[in-house]
Amino acid sequence: MESGDRTERLLALLLIQNLKTTREKAIQLSIAGFSNVEIADICQTSNTVIASILYESRKARKKG
Repeated sequence: MESGDRTERLLALLLIQNLKTTREKAIQLSIAGFSNVEIADICQTSNTVIASILYESRKARKKG
């Protein structure tokens, strides 16, 4: 792992440390500019789960 990658990962973990759900974490990481694959890796879940969470979140925002 390169130094820059490690720094980004540490900052991401700091960003989400107080968030409880994968949904909250995924949304915050997405806002911070992480890709679905990166978010899935950080949250230790699949890319499909993250894609679904972010899709539903965007859909709900459009309705509201």
